[in-house]
Amino acid sequence: METMKKLQEKLDKMPRTNLVNLPTPLEEMPHLTKILNGPHLWIKRDDCTGLAFGGNKERKTEFVMADALSKKADVVITTGAIQSNHVRATTAAARKLGLKAVLVLYGAKPKTYDGNLLLDHLLGAEIRFINGKEQKPNPVGALSYVNAMLELLTQAQDMKLKIDCVVHASGSGGTQAGLVLANKALESKIIIDGICLEPNSDWLAKKTVEIANSAAKLLDIKVTVAPNDVTLIEEHAGEYGKLTPEISNTIKLVAQTEGILLDPVYTGKAMAGLIEMIRHNHFKKDDNVVFIHTGGTPALFAYKKDLM
Repeated sequence: METMKKLQEKLDKMPRTNLVNLPTPLEEMPHLTKILNGPHLWIKRDDCTGLAFGGNKERKTEFVMADALSKKADVVITTGAIQSNHVRATTAAARKLGLKAVLVLYGAKPKTYDGNLLLDHLLGAEIRFINGKEQKPNPVGALSYVNAMLELLTQAQDMKLKIDCVVHASGSGGTQAGLVLANKALESKIIIDGICLEPNSDWLAKKTVEIANSAAKLLDIKVTVAPNDVTLIEEHAGEYGKLTPEISNTIKLVAQTEGILLDPVYTGKAMAGLIEMIRHNHFKKDDNVVFIHTGGTPALFAYKKDLM
């Protein structure tokens, strides 16, 4: 078992750049809690990290870009979908550090640039479009969510808040890997539910375990994350990137009750899943459930016709 102090000391030894605003706020959502008749809902605002609209990918750049700088890189090449949050975050981080950004995006070049792609253009990235398959994350980025878990637990202690469950969107495994690793290393016993963005999550569970254990080696943490440590909720997964009426209504509900904007691909779907879990009595009424807002809000503009 690691203590919070020892785990923080290990993280502090890792190469890291100062790119985002931390800690991100932990806020109560009283109006949504009331509408849903419990449990007590909280939101960790990682959309407020401050770099290019914020998000979990921005948090990860602090470790990933430090790795690039340690290798004396002056150009950063990254890949992703056309509306990739990772690509936008990496581009912004590269520009802030004085590095050139080259983007290899999967799909045909669109007639108009919107959402994240527009931001990539404004940030001055060199953009190339190809046919191919998106690459998956590396363990360095997962360190940022070991740090995020420490941050969350510190906030909870200061607020005298007992967290029962953490819920977040799980797309490629890096965020959940960091959360699960810290949770197990600290023996926090908080339930961490990843809401799957796509069906058939066997590959995602395996990838999450692989990333978590690779991150453990980087930090010299003497624990092993096993498949049963990773909880993935598949019931609400559908076609990736498809804005359903359920997701659209969820985005509007949270915006109009809490003044918080979710995105159509990740947090909107994850929140829709959380709401369905609440309606099916997945939680006790007095549980404290923390939803991690992993960002992605620029995609709202790419989906404006459907949202209207």
